[in-house]
Amino acid sequence: MHDTARPAVVLLSGGLDSATVLAIAKAEGYRVHAISFDYGQRHRFELEAARRVAAANEVARHIVIPIDLRAFGGSALTDDIAVPRDRSDEAMNAGIPITYVPARNTVFLSLALGWAEVLGASDLFLGVNAVDYSGYPDCRPEFVAAFEQLANLATKTGVEGTRWRVHAPLIHLTKADIIRRGTGLGVDYGLTHSCYDPLPDGTSCGHCDSCQLRLKGFREAGVSDPIRYA
Repeated sequence: MHDTARPAVVLLSGGLDSATVLAIAKAEGYRVHAISFDYGQRHRFELEAARRVAAANEVARHIVIPIDLRAFGGSALTDDIAVPRDRSDEAMNAGIPITYVPARNTVFLSLALGWAEVLGASDLFLGVNAVDYSGYPDCRPEFVAAFEQLANLATKTGVEGTRWRVHAPLIHLTKADIIRRGTGLGVDYGLTHSCYDPLPDGTSCGHCDSCQLRLKGFREAGVSDPIRYA
């Protein structure tokens, strides 16, 4: 990758979706800067996965921003609330789940926006998906479009005429489609972590919503999931 390539900031959680988005950004010719967040999540193993994914893809830079959302709580990922297990597809698609972290993607994108402006980048990439699991309000196309409009209104870059773009290339894909796309781009899903309630050694539980959706996606894609499950 030449230094003259356009810079972009990719939100990298360490999960399957964000690893795929990073690969897409690279394939489209961007010089990738990855940003992850240590926000007090109970599944902090995803940060180790993010570092592995960033290193394997030789990103221009990878930063991890500490921001303690446990101060707010209100989510099974940041509070002393049980992570749902073994839910049916109907239950997972009924309402907003307790694993929703209040305003998380808005907070994360705002910080990514600030870094991108310093870098001279006007492209943000994130791995939200509204097909297989539409319970999160900040994973909808309307949210992405609204944040893109905000970016163009709220920044020096936007006011001076550079158009911001928020890329969400997975938003209309099923989990199986995402896995097929990533496999075609050479994504090593063995480096990723998706589980919301891992064992102390980082082994995925296989029972939380995230694990179930991941396992279903691999089955439907006809690809073996390379990570360990309890």
